Amino acid sequence: MGSNSGKIYRLLVIDDESIVGKRLSQIFTRMGYVVEAYVDPVQALAAAAREPFDIVVTDLKMQGLDGLEVLRGIKKINAATRVIIITGYAEMDTADTAFSEGVFDFIAKPFRLDEIKDAILRAVADLDGKR
Repeated sequence: MGSNSGKIYRLLVIDDESIVGKRLSQIFTRMGYVVEAYVDPVQALAAAAREPFDIVVTDLKMQGLDGLEVLRGIKKINAATRVIIITGYAEMDTADTAFSEGVFDFIAKPFRLDEIKDAILRAVADLDGKR
């Protein structure tokens, strides 16, 4: 989907608000991605360990693990995975930490759908360029 290689990308959405996962799943499935959504970040990391994802969209503040812990866990599983953090708590020091640890993008809530779509398309283009 949206890639020069013709590869179908696997997308993981993690947000403790199930409506966010459902909404993003619907949109990105229609765009041709294989999407899995989780409200529990521990279960999401377990799924990623079984079969790594190309792109992960995760909330920052969640029960169990926060988005930075998810970022670290995903990068241990597959360093090439592009991680996008979405948050209602967009503080500069948190964003700086996330970027220093390899986050692909950091998006403040409430976000516009086109912001997420743009970040996903840039992640796909980046992955295509790295292959």
